[in-house]
Amino acid sequence: MKKRVVITGLGCVTPVGIGKDDTWASIKAGRCGVKKLTRFDTTDLSSTIAAQIDDFNPEDFIEKREIKKMDRFTQYAVASAKMAFEDSGVDKFDPAKMGVIIGSGIGGIETLENQHSKLVEKGPKKVSPFLIPMMISNMAAGQVAIMLGAKGPNTCVVTACASGTHAIGDAFKAIQRGDADIMVCGGAEAPITPISMAGFCSMKALSTRNDEPEKASRPFDSQRDGFVMGEGAGILVIEELDHALGRNANIYAEIVGYGATSDAYHITAPAESGEGAARAMKMAIEDAGMHLEDVDYINAHGTSTPYNDRFETRAIKSVFGEHAHSLAVSSTKSMTGHLLGAAGGVEAIFCALAISEGYIPATINLETPDEELDLDYVANAGRNADIKLALSNSLGFGGHNGTLAFKKYE
Repeated sequence: MKKRVVITGLGCVTPVGIGKDDTWASIKAGRCGVKKLTRFDTTDLSSTIAAQIDDFNPEDFIEKREIKKMDRFTQYAVASAKMAFEDSGVDKFDPAKMGVIIGSGIGGIETLENQHSKLVEKGPKKVSPFLIPMMISNMAAGQVAIMLGAKGPNTCVVTACASGTHAIGDAFKAIQRGDADIMVCGGAEAPITPISMAGFCSMKALSTRNDEPEKASRPFDSQRDGFVMGEGAGILVIEELDHALGRNANIYAEIVGYGATSDAYHITAPAESGEGAARAMKMAIEDAGMHLEDVDYINAHGTSTPYNDRFETRAIKSVFGEHAHSLAVSSTKSMTGHLLGAAGGVEAIFCALAISEGYIPATINLETPDEELDLDYVANAGRNADIKLALSNSLGFGGHNGTLAFKKYE
């Protein structure tokens, strides 16, 4: 019999808040974190906006001497993990039975850029000895494990925009099969750098609605023109049910299903039918032992790109048939921007809070409907609702698809 897995701690650093309470308050208020990009010169970029975090102080969470050894994405992860662990109330644990899995699509690209500039301008002797441990994508998981003393499974998932979701799914399975009692899991990303922005601009993947930053991320709207780069981290503490009950933990929701598939189609474009995403959703629901009609809410990948929103909608329709028009679908990326590898972690937190509080967040900026996109996208205002089963979708470059299923704990 599969072990049951519940969510007991939540922590995040996002463009709309530091910590779950501030972030969730912003989401419920429909507040957008997209603004003019000020971190570096954007003169020659076609997109000059981003969901940039300006109010994060790493010294609130990390010892000063350790900060300089961490790339920004690791700082976000460590801060989020510390908040999640404190939120969970865990005080005693077997170190060998607590693990960490944190995904990142790009890792320490800011460190790599900065140190490459030093190499070119001043020579190899000026390159930091911390370059490698700051740059590598697994270091968020490594630093969090060191901070918490977690000696169980410790890995990093790198599947582009599906990284955070796959990390949580893998952690869920680690507990189900008995490898751990507690897992700290999610995603972290800090991709707002000159070369990262330039690369996505060259792909024409980013919105160029530079004169209206807060209106630029508009999933499912007919005037959408690309995604908006975001940054941050979302970390969850998940536990085997009996372990959580044994310490009288607060339970936000239960993780009941996980689906992971591949499009095997194209390096950046999703399969036109959305069939890979559809199989991931079906797999998660089957893994949960639930029925299609049990699903009340889907936190969509919903990137605000012409292709994603169309094909994800097709995928939902192909899976749910007529029920697709009875469930709610929203994209919180309309407020946070797209956090790439961290998106799945943050959006899993939103699903857990949606279930525990009975509230479905909105898709803001949905002003001009697209004829083909005719589902209930919870346009512009969230709503109270009893959610029995929620799905969270993440679809990454390379054709990586991930879906998590969350259920109200009973």
